[in-house]
Amino acid sequence: MKRISVFALSVYVLVIMAGCTQDSRAVTEGETASGTIVGGYRVLSVPADSHNLQLTVYRGDYIRFAFNGAEAQPALAIPALSISETLSRESAKAPYFKMQRTGTFAFSLGTSGGDITVVEYSRPNYEAVSAVQAAELIRNIQPFILDVRTPQEYREGHLENAALIPVQELQGRLAELAKFKNENILIYCATGNRSTVASKILIDSGFKRIFNMRHGIQEWKSRQQPVVN
Repeated sequence: MKRISVFALSVYVLVIMAGCTQDSRAVTEGETASGTIVGGYRVLSVPADSHNLQLTVYRGDYIRFAFNGAEAQPALAIPALSISETLSRESAKAPYFKMQRTGTFAFSLGTSGGDITVVEYSRPNYEAVSAVQAAELIRNIQPFILDVRTPQEYREGHLENAALIPVQELQGRLAELAKFKNENILIYCATGNRSTVASKILIDSGFKRIFNMRHGIQEWKSRQQPVVN
């Protein structure tokens, strides 16, 4: 791996950070999202007859609900997100929903309800970058590149030297990445949602420096950056 001085890397990272726009709904340090990550999905447990639940998730999360009420097929509604579904009581079989925009949205599920607040993920060792900034990172500090899409998507075109671990498999394959725990890692998916989930999984597992390509390989291709098959 190409080596650069600590000072040069620090300056470069500051430049990258200065060029990034931060959403006003970025989560504050120490704040945690609701639920737990299971197989790449954020599972939100909802007790029966709870009428003022306040749930927090990250933009990019794929969420599933686990309802603890007596109803076999509780109805879920998040009107502002045009979500209206009848759910299975088994969270592993329940449909999932991708959180694509920030904000606070009223929801109801069976006999329960409240608000879901969707925030940007933000931590000191995490940075969301554009495709252009990702290309600069690759040229300047040669990060380990992680593709968290499906094998089929990977075969259709990926960044050169990118390793593939689908986000649903990431928790079970962290040992494969152990040697990169203190290295710079650039993560991407198709549009930036799965890569945000993957970034959170790695940071929670002690990885030190994560860059997330904010709009995924779609933006990378739109900027005429190269892909390989």
